[in-house]
Amino acid sequence: MSTLTVPQGVALSTGAVLGTGVISMPALAAGVAGPASLIAWAALVVLSAPLAWTFAALGARHPDGGGVSTYVGLAFGPHAAAAVGWIFYFAVPLGAPAAAAFAGGYVSDVVGGGRTTVLVTYFAIIGAVFTMNWFGLRISGRAQLLLSGVLVVLLVITVVTALPHADRANLRPFAPHGWAGVGAAAAVLVWGFAGWEAVSSLSADYRRPRRDVPRATMIAVAVVGLLYLAIAVTCVLVLGPALGSSAAPLADLLAIGVGGPVRALTAVVAVLLTVGAVNAYFAGASRLGVSLARSGALPPSLTSTARRSLAVVMLGSSASVFLPFPLHTVMLLVTGCFTLVYVLGTAAAVRLLPHGWSRVVAGFAFVAVLGLLGLNGPPALLSLGIAGAALGYQWISSTSPTARERGVTSPMIEATTSASPAASPMIRKIDAPSVKN
Repeated sequence: MSTLTVPQGVALSTGAVLGTGVISMPALAAGVAGPASLIAWAALVVLSAPLAWTFAALGARHPDGGGVSTYVGLAFGPHAAAAVGWIFYFAVPLGAPAAAAFAGGYVSDVVGGGRTTVLVTYFAIIGAVFTMNWFGLRISGRAQLLLSGVLVVLLVITVVTALPHADRANLRPFAPHGWAGVGAAAAVLVWGFAGWEAVSSLSADYRRPRRDVPRATMIAVAVVGLLYLAIAVTCVLVLGPALGSSAAPLADLLAIGVGGPVRALTAVVAVLLTVGAVNAYFAGASRLGVSLARSGALPPSLTSTARRSLAVVMLGSSASVFLPFPLHTVMLLVTGCFTLVYVLGTAAAVRLLPHGWSRVVAGFAFVAVLGLLGLNGPPALLSLGIAGAALGYQWISSTSPTARERGVTSPMIEATTSASPAASPMIRKIDAPSVKN
């Protein structure tokens, strides 16, 4: 039964977008653009409105839990939908170390130890998450919404207490790394705005999707935009040049605004948020791997069960933490994957939505995210390579003798024909299901 109301939809959509990134993204953006990173923040907030509206329009017209995979499949066929699945699936092992690195920075800020502490924190987090998913333990959607609520309260307290210490002199020099830094910052900040596709995946749960999905979406866009801009402006004005090298910017702001043992508190919040987020991604990816294997889009020997799929994700995450790339580059690799998914999703919207205002908005969103993919630079080649590998694997598997014997000619992501939100790890930010064989 569809029971989701507008306030509940706002809470779920806000929780899907707000995540671990906000605890460290202000520092990462400032590190590549200085105070001019505020332009990148504003641009992403403005882009969020048409992007979220596009997915809301798709959700209102085609209520289904499959999300982006469903729409890409409807617009461009099963092979394109399977490529979306590959991009999601292989982005998770890359994204988990980056997310855990944010929490590790906060723990290191309290106990010291530098990179060693960050690594210990990371392996503790993914070890706990792997164990929970292996034995079918569950972090409920309510618990994750509670964590998101704690983050919102923390952000509000941080802004209110720290902003009186702002110094406009910290805006100079405004663009110490040149204006190209703004584009680089925007590419990184995509991390914090991933999740708007969850709006469409929740559409089938609303009582009145055509009316309630757009309302909930626009309110959520306003809430997320205000929170992000408020924390970004406060970080720049209060922390100044020190922001770019800060491992725990929220802790720094709270120490200035409130004082006391706030660093330990923010470290605990950062770890809990990261456990919830990584658990969501691992749970969603493990089920997605099974779906892809069942449809012939991934080798069944690797991901035919949820535990096998979970093990693949775990091994990939453990290996990627030792990649010889700085955190900024790793984030660009992941955000390149997110951005390509948005490119495909908005392109599908242009094809599926009827002529009128919604299609115009979808066209604008498509051009904008295509530009973001370009700003991503060389790391975007990874996402294109994954998509190409997905298409190549499907072609090879569909022409093999075994496939012909089984009658497999067109692999398809299960999510494009079912209402399971597990097809998108990003969607699982909202609710992390248990993983079973």
